[in-house]
Amino acid sequence: MSTSSRIQGLYKLSVPERRRVVAAFAGIDADDPNLAALQDGVDPDLLDAFVENVVGAFPMPFGIAANFVVDGRDVLVPMVVEESSVVAAASNMARLARPTGGFVTELVGEEMIGQVQLRDVPDLAAAVAAIHSAREELIATARSFDSVLVTLGGGCQGLDVRTFTADQTGGDGDVIVVHFLVDCRDAMGANAVNSICERLAPRLAELTGATPGLRILSNLADRRRVRASCRVAAEALALDGHGGDEVAEAIVAAARFATYDPYRAATHNKGIMNGIDPVVIATGNDWRAVEAGAHAWAARDGSYRALSRWWRDEAGDLCGELELPMQVGTVGGVTRLHPLARLSLAILDVSTAAELGRVIAAVGLAQNLGALRALGTEGIQKGHMRLHQRNLELAADEG
Repeated sequence: MSTSSRIQGLYKLSVPERRRVVAAFAGIDADDPNLAALQDGVDPDLLDAFVENVVGAFPMPFGIAANFVVDGRDVLVPMVVEESSVVAAASNMARLARPTGGFVTELVGEEMIGQVQLRDVPDLAAAVAAIHSAREELIATARSFDSVLVTLGGGCQGLDVRTFTADQTGGDGDVIVVHFLVDCRDAMGANAVNSICERLAPRLAELTGATPGLRILSNLADRRRVRASCRVAAEALALDGHGGDEVAEAIVAAARFATYDPYRAATHNKGIMNGIDPVVIATGNDWRAVEAGAHAWAARDGSYRALSRWWRDEAGDLCGELELPMQVGTVGGVTRLHPLARLSLAILDVSTAAELGRVIAAVGLAQNLGALRALGTEGIQKGHMRLHQRNLELAADEG
């Protein structure tokens, strides 16, 4: 079994050959039924259990990004994506980062946020005081709803209280929003968080005399974030007659542009999500939730900005860092029911949500580097269109 994600010529192999290489890397038996789903498709009855009115499946390319080292571990990364050049760019940038240690990641908090909105609060100060007085009771009650989660070290960890005055709410009167902070362990946690909010709303209304409003999690999961960083030797960035120092400076300048212009920041961050979304999809997680959290985090100070930053260190090497909310899970729902989601987790060799989130952040940073390198040198279209040409040729053949 190979232990290195540095697989030269992976793109030159046939599809069955690539499948065998990936299975060998991940220690997956050739007759594993989850692996067979790559070739045979997914049981329509299983899909019918996921959503309503199922008539079939919409297949997407299931690719593998190679060359990744994340926190000292070689990783092959499943990516489900239709856009040309995404898998190639991630693999190529991971290759450049390998000699300097690959990607280093960090978990920044593990708590999801559940919101209970209380409208038309009759006495804002008294209501806030009542909630704080009942704080321990509310937390204990929230923890009692899921003893298994608490046994695993999770459950409600605390609560925050936010207030809005009538002149801010446009018709809702004075408003209190209670945030329940819930460690969902290895689940994404929507069901657990929503249940806490719905079941505690009547008690909060009783304490405050207010009218309960919405009771649901927030996808701005800013208390459940991941951070990834990397360093690339400047000389490794040279491309098509552009020297390494020139390319490094171009990348830093392009990243700086995205810190002050929201129009550029939107495209900059879309490039990051080009890497993140395919891994989220491949593992059966909610890519829409991750997208919502990322873009809300990018606008957290009132101006939409880049999610990543790039600079040069004293040695002249290029350094990058990406931080964003990461609400993913490795248990529950589609993640454990869909054979290809299970296969993806097996290839990644991750068992916890934290491990998965760290890898996803590393892929996002790699994808960002690839886009900035192309923009600062040959332009984004040259490499993209070279791969996109295959789509045009296929369309011509169909015609």
